[in-house]
Amino acid sequence: MLGNRWLLVAALSAICVAVDWQLPPATGQAKQAETRPAAKAALKPGEIDLEKSRVYVRVGKKGLGHEHGVEGKIKSGSIDVNARKNPGEIEFDMTSFLADTDEARKQVELKGPIAEATRDKVTETMLGTAVLDVEQFPTATFKIKSSGQIPAKKRGELWYELNGDFTLHGQTHPLQVIAERIEKDGQWRLHGSFSILQSDFGITPYKAALGTVGVADELKVWGDIWIAGEKVPGK
Repeated sequence: MLGNRWLLVAALSAICVAVDWQLPPATGQAKQAETRPAAKAALKPGEIDLEKSRVYVRVGKKGLGHEHGVEGKIKSGSIDVNARKNPGEIEFDMTSFLADTDEARKQVELKGPIAEATRDKVTETMLGTAVLDVEQFPTATFKIKSSGQIPAKKRGELWYELNGDFTLHGQTHPLQVIAERIEKDGQWRLHGSFSILQSDFGITPYKAALGTVGVADELKVWGDIWIAGEKVPGK
């Protein structure tokens, strides 16, 4: 019986080849092909690691409002901090921004978790037409025109001043970011902060209940950017 079975399989295979068909792979082979993860492309020196990099925003309150922490992702970008002119660009994915995640509140130093329903409501309002309007403005960009090392706050630290143009909500203004550069696990970590006014970019700060509940115009933003690199010059 076993011999006849193999003869039948051989005959079917021959027929399939003759008419340009293919037999399905064995069950074990198919499962292995489905579950095998795709190889991750290696980052080029200076390219931003999108999986690790994040931006965090602290939104202040007005009146009876509440402070919020916001977390967002980077869409693309690269930075050569050793290039004095036009060292790179960061593109922020505004559609990825989420309000009051546990990590966001931790990073912007706000205490206590927020109920999921409240988080979802705040996120919906933030991304909607009344505030960020991400359908019309899905990205923001920081085009860096110059980079230069500045005196360190402590011995052994490396600090940089990045100057360029920041575009948000369709409007562009000059921006300066002071960031510390740290070498870790073969990458460069740039950790810096800056502040902006929503109204400067044509955004009306959210308010409700005749203005008794709302958020502040000023936003404090922290960038935690990881950049691929084989060696940190000067170290």
